[in-house]
Amino acid sequence: MRIARFSLDGTVGFGVVDGDELDIIRGHPFAGVERTDRRIPLEKVRLLPPVLPSKVIGIGRNYAEHARELGNEVPDVPVAFLKPSTSVAGPGDPIAYPAFSSEVHHEAELAVVIGRMCKEVPRARVHEVVLGYTCANDVTARDVQRAENQWSRAKGFDTSCPLGPWVETELDPADLAVQCTVNGEQRQLGRTSEMVRSVEDLVVHLSEAMTLLPGDVVLTGTPAGVGPLHVGDEVAVTIEGIGTLTNKVIKRD
Repeated sequence: MRIARFSLDGTVGFGVVDGDELDIIRGHPFAGVERTDRRIPLEKVRLLPPVLPSKVIGIGRNYAEHARELGNEVPDVPVAFLKPSTSVAGPGDPIAYPAFSSEVHHEAELAVVIGRMCKEVPRARVHEVVLGYTCANDVTARDVQRAENQWSRAKGFDTSCPLGPWVETELDPADLAVQCTVNGEQRQLGRTSEMVRSVEDLVVHLSEAMTLLPGDVVLTGTPAGVGPLHVGDEVAVTIEGIGTLTNKVIKRD
């Protein structure tokens, strides 16, 4: 099931994507999906970020080749960082190039969407707390990341976390193709089977430390091939079984 969040005539809601139509649901998907008899052509709505997370938790260096391409070793434990809710953007929204950076990179990632409040989740029950999966771009000011000892500004600036186009609820995340193109040229191509630590590993690890809330997002790391973005570029993240998230880079006003 593909669950999208949308805006139409000033109203925001959720719906199930069914071909080229959206089947509107009552309320939100975290309490169960109750369909209505209202269907809208997908082309008539504006797709929004599929969720509004209280927090986005990123994982660094979870693909060995990506760690090596930046001159790093794979860490002994997952390296976690937070992106604020204000970093989230939706499909088609612009990525505003931050004025404090001159080297912004794309990072295509599988994103895990949490479906229920949870803490200290046993590995065998991780599937019970996951609503589904979506595409993410962990946009990073690489020069700022190198210069500062922690990554809050480098990865947390406004519009640095595009998500979408929807949440796919029926998906095995173990071996999916993850691709990034810039202006139609392939930059990244990897598979989630190359992750050092699996979705289950990450949810267990993170929930040991913090309560995860419905709509929270876990970014699972990026494959090798990260590179620069420039004003005017169109960047697209495609994940097998989900779809494509496309955004254009603009100059920040």
